[in-house]
Amino acid sequence: MTGPLAGVTVLDFSRVLAAPLATQVLAELGATVIKVERPGSGDETRGFEPRLPQGESAYFFAFNRGKRSMTLDLKNPRGQEVARRLAERADVVVENFLPGAMDRLGLGYADLSAEHPELVYVSATGFGQTGPDRDRKGYDTVFQALSGVMAMTGEPAGPPSKTGIPVADMTSGLWVVIAVLTGLAGRAASGRGRHLDVSMMDVQLSLHALNAARLFALGEDPVRSGTEHPGRVPSAAFQAGDGEWLHISGSDQHWGPLCTVLGLEEMAADPLLRSNSGRVEQRARVMKALRGAIARHDRDALVKELRTADVPAGAIRSVREALADPHALARGVVGEFTHPAEGSFPALRTPLRETAGDAPVPGVPPLLGADTEDVLTELGLEAADIEGLRAAGVI
Repeated sequence: MTGPLAGVTVLDFSRVLAAPLATQVLAELGATVIKVERPGSGDETRGFEPRLPQGESAYFFAFNRGKRSMTLDLKNPRGQEVARRLAERADVVVENFLPGAMDRLGLGYADLSAEHPELVYVSATGFGQTGPDRDRKGYDTVFQALSGVMAMTGEPAGPPSKTGIPVADMTSGLWVVIAVLTGLAGRAASGRGRHLDVSMMDVQLSLHALNAARLFALGEDPVRSGTEHPGRVPSAAFQAGDGEWLHISGSDQHWGPLCTVLGLEEMAADPLLRSNSGRVEQRARVMKALRGAIARHDRDALVKELRTADVPAGAIRSVREALADPHALARGVVGEFTHPAEGSFPALRTPLRETAGDAPVPGVPPLLGADTEDVLTELGLEAADIEGLRAAGVI
């Protein structure tokens, strides 16, 4: 596969979601990604639901496209030696073990960079390489809870809620990509690699940029507000008369046109409501009037009128509806790959494209260990050596 990262080799020791998402992005942008997995079982997500007819996991498919898979027992000294030799030929190492685990295997940054100072090494962990929680394990929803994201999600009178996507994993994965590209750019300038520390907790806390601004400026600890924006009115979901939902998010220039479409001329004429600060101050009154007016319209017809009036609004869709939207179809958001066991299968394309070309083509998720022999042969091992590793359970 060609792409802007062609020629970059990534040795991927990561598993589950955040870092595998990152290495999938790198693979579909052209990097050669060698995914190192445990013999026999591989990445644990190979056993996650939903399962496909031939037993493969759609969960694994979502985050491991375009990679080469090799099996290697990293607890075996012979496996560690193979891993070190692979690292000598790599540009990037990505791992997501607890701090110190790779050091104990002789595969930490200090060991590998001593022989390969140009190596870019990215450690993606729950809490980072330093701090009192560095050895603590965690999962996406735990990070949502600890970071305050869960406390901010849900209706004001309801309980905290997780987000509808694994936001901690997904955003952390994107920061792993940023870390890799930062390391490669730095190496191009200095000739040396570096060790980059990505903490999932740090990433989640960074998402509170606006919440923290309110805390720092007003001393206000933000609370759940449902779909309403704490600092802008109107910005919320509304139920239309046909029972369907839409979201409207407007600024001062949209207030007049919104009122005109909804027949709220009296509110449009009220000088106290012409500025956002006034509408925020009178939030309850404004929202009651908007809900009542919107309930007299069918959703799709109202969305069309609002868009004609240049008021930002959109239907609240299901995932199925969103992926089937004509704009998504025109952009080719959904592609497909042909898997050796499961056949043709849809995939969301990596959402980065050159204006002169198409979005990256979805790669094929590898069968467990499908590339082990080829990778070892490229490393210079003879057939007898490879068979010896297999007999010893190293691969």
